Amino acid sequence: MTVSISDGAKAILAQLHSAGYDAYIVGGAVRDLVMGKTPHDYDITTNARPLEIKRVFRKTIDTGIMHGTVTVVEGGVGYEVTTYRTESGYSDSRHPDNVEFVSDLTEDLHRRDFTINAMCCKTEEDVLDCFGGMEDISARLIRTVGNPEKRFCDDALRMLRAVRFAAVLGFEIEEKTAAAIKKCAHHIKKVSAERILGELNKILLSDNPIYISKLHELGLLHYIIPELDVCFDTPQRNKYHIYNVGEHIIHATCETKKDLVLRWAALLHDIGKPICMSMDANGIIHFYGHHKESAMLASNVLRRLRADNDSTRDILVLIENHDVRIDPTPPAVKRMLAKVGDKLFVKLLSLQIADNRAKNPVYFPEKLQRIEAVRAIYEKILAEGQPYMLSDLVVNGRDLIKLGFRAGREIGDTLKFLLGEVMISPELNTREYLLKRAKEIRRKGR
Repeated sequence: MTVSISDGAKAILAQLHSAGYDAYIVGGAVRDLVMGKTPHDYDITTNARPLEIKRVFRKTIDTGIMHGTVTVVEGGVGYEVTTYRTESGYSDSRHPDNVEFVSDLTEDLHRRDFTINAMCCKTEEDVLDCFGGMEDISARLIRTVGNPEKRFCDDALRMLRAVRFAAVLGFEIEEKTAAAIKKCAHHIKKVSAERILGELNKILLSDNPIYISKLHELGLLHYIIPELDVCFDTPQRNKYHIYNVGEHIIHATCETKKDLVLRWAALLHDIGKPICMSMDANGIIHFYGHHKESAMLASNVLRRLRADNDSTRDILVLIENHDVRIDPTPPAVKRMLAKVGDKLFVKLLSLQIADNRAKNPVYFPEKLQRIEAVRAIYEKILAEGQPYMLSDLVVNGRDLIKLGFRAGREIGDTLKFLLGEVMISPELNTREYLLKRAKEIRRKGR
């Protein structure tokens, strides 16, 4: 099979070969090349030891020299070059406990996680495949190299990576590999939150976010996000729903665009439902107040996974407002705009559409019509620069103090009252009218 290797990677291979060492492109880059994709980066494996690698190249960075990895800078691009090695144990959730440099390429390849990542090549005319990686690519399977239980005991994150590769590539997880994940799922507790979050983000941003449900099927979700896992056992017996809570959440997530904040909001938007579930005399299930409970639980989940503060804030705003009905009137749209902000308003509408697409389709056309009417009003408000926040008023607290208002609540209440009038009639946002109206309000207050 012929593959096309980048010029920088070729140059590094050539220099190592000229210095008398073996060297190969290895891992995901070879997988991508075999699949006809352009690799995002190249990893190189060699029998040269780290200090020998540093002597061969003019510019290197000691990114992981204790574990055999040196970054070689070629043409302004960094390439990780790693000495053949065996490894075991990841008690710190990132680096192996034991690393031993070896001279045999096959032994190095045997430490790789999956067969599709255990191929290598040194020229454009030849791919070395010791473990059936190309066969598994053809069969669209994710399979571990060697014993799957051992692979997952060595590094528990590989279980989550199996789902991530399946989602990104649209593959299935091979039967024995899946069985081993179910058996070893509890080991995921040993992995750092940062590594777990990184893999979840990649699944969510893939073309197949539905693979999040595989985390439930394989038993991983129970240890990663138990608040979401329990949703798959929570029914929704009412006319608006056709799925249980977990299934609804997954379908809603799949209906969103590739936006990480939006997909996280969809993934967590209903996780409060199991706590809020109640049943009326007719056997109809209700979830009163679930949006607030979902936001509280989502805050715990995101903090536990160590999501960044800005994303967390935006996700929680979307969750808390996902079930709020916005009437298609300028004042209603402006109130929500003021509440969530311009940046999140469009995402909120997208989340509400995705949420409704994942419900009973009978009611969707009516819901969509209202939301699109809201969007049209929103676009008109922005296009015309209509005021919807206190800062949009042409008067402020200093102007009111000059009229004799006392600093504090009196000013705040007056400005809110003025904004309410301006939101209904934008043409009233003039200094002359607002100052006159403020004087009238003050007189009545006395």
